Amino acid sequence: MSFERFGLSTEILRAVADQGYSQPTPIQAKAIPVVLEGTDLLASAQTGTGKTASFTLPMLQRLSRRRSGRGKPIVRGLVLTPTRELAAQVGDNVKAYGKYLSLKSAVIFGGVNIQGQIRALRNGVDILVATPGRLLDHLQRGTLDVTGIEMLVLDEADRMLDMGFIHDIKKVLAYLPEKRQNLLFSATFSNEIKALANRLLDHPTSVEVARRNTASEQVEQLVHPVDRHRKREMLAHLIQRNDWRQVLVFTRTKHGANRLAQQLGRQNIDAAAIHGNKSQGARTKALAKFKSGQIRVLVATDIAARGLDIDKLPHVVNFELPNVPEDYVHRIGRTGRAGCEGIAVSLVCVDEHKLLRDIEGLLKVSITKETIRGFEPDASLAPEPIRQGRKPAAKRGHREGASGQNRSRNHGEPRKEKKRDESGEKPRGRVARDRQAKGNQQDPRTGQANEVPRKSGSRKRRRPPRLASSRPSPFSDI
Repeated sequence: MSFERFGLSTEILRAVADQGYSQPTPIQAKAIPVVLEGTDLLASAQTGTGKTASFTLPMLQRLSRRRSGRGKPIVRGLVLTPTRELAAQVGDNVKAYGKYLSLKSAVIFGGVNIQGQIRALRNGVDILVATPGRLLDHLQRGTLDVTGIEMLVLDEADRMLDMGFIHDIKKVLAYLPEKRQNLLFSATFSNEIKALANRLLDHPTSVEVARRNTASEQVEQLVHPVDRHRKREMLAHLIQRNDWRQVLVFTRTKHGANRLAQQLGRQNIDAAAIHGNKSQGARTKALAKFKSGQIRVLVATDIAARGLDIDKLPHVVNFELPNVPEDYVHRIGRTGRAGCEGIAVSLVCVDEHKLLRDIEGLLKVSITKETIRGFEPDASLAPEPIRQGRKPAAKRGHREGASGQNRSRNHGEPRKEKKRDESGEKPRGRVARDRQAKGNQQDPRTGQANEVPRKSGSRKRRRPPRLASSRPSPFSDI
């Protein structure tokens, strides 16, 4: 089958040929005809299978046939993505496939100045790619009108729910017209995804090109057992011994990503970190250097597990296993894309044996274990609890970031919530503890507890009350 059989316009077919594609992938062959018919779609496809083009091409076709008029274009196609990187990737696809059309597109996300986005929206946009948080910012500012939306796409819907965007999505839906075509794409299917699909989609056509919650067959998966304190040493050994030139490494935390990148750099292995605390400019620069080969290792948190589209990426390393099994699927999906083969290596210590069993249970496979000589794990070490990292949704109750108070809208990653003691109070700092201790002491003159006021911008302390005097006040009778 060729793209000509879909009935796409000459301009779109020319753009597809410019990208070097002649045959559609399985998800494209099944999804494009459904979207062209105007039917709602629920699609399950692994990352790296060409799913972006499966909604981009028919969206361009449908919107180009019905122009909004001679005046300034209005937003008629909306694509929501969970991360900046994925938004930028989808935006690039829209521009590449629509470069011979008169449609205008724009990408908006947090972490950058909003004024440039406002100017772009004022000039008119046909297709808008956005992250939910920044989209809501524009809607609440009144700088964006979405009442003309004809097509809505939720890309990587499972990741959006994982990141706590469900409430933002509901708010966005309230702004949209009821009559529209809805497309939902997800690599994994949880109960939350099914509930969202039931609410969003109207008699959808389901398209599935692979068994749900599975890894790509193009990816070779390996587990290297190792002690927790020797992981960094083993990673450097693997990179140098095998002469790996391009490696994407995943850690659980932002601090861990920064520290690992610095440690690798001290061993003459060029590395950079990318995560939610990095500015958009720093993330874009690090990714560009990684793609061009200027650095060998890119250390990332799960925020980068979606949207990183790196041609022929050969190696992915799980320096630490994710707490959520589905995140493993998205991590290793960065390699083995577009028909290319890849290798996914996981460095697993005794603390992560349960996480590994959960991953194997999700995939319904037993991942090959291979012990590296010289790095045999110490069988006498006891497992230690893993406290950091994203937790499964079912165990968290209220979603982080649901109200926008626990999630950074600009960066997408959940903010750390301060731990509370058994009384439910947040931990106090040294100054607060000292103030509380002084407040519990008694004044030897009065026998009453000291009143130590909180600071209110002034460093002056309130004097203790004067002792009662036996001499009557001259104003006592006034």
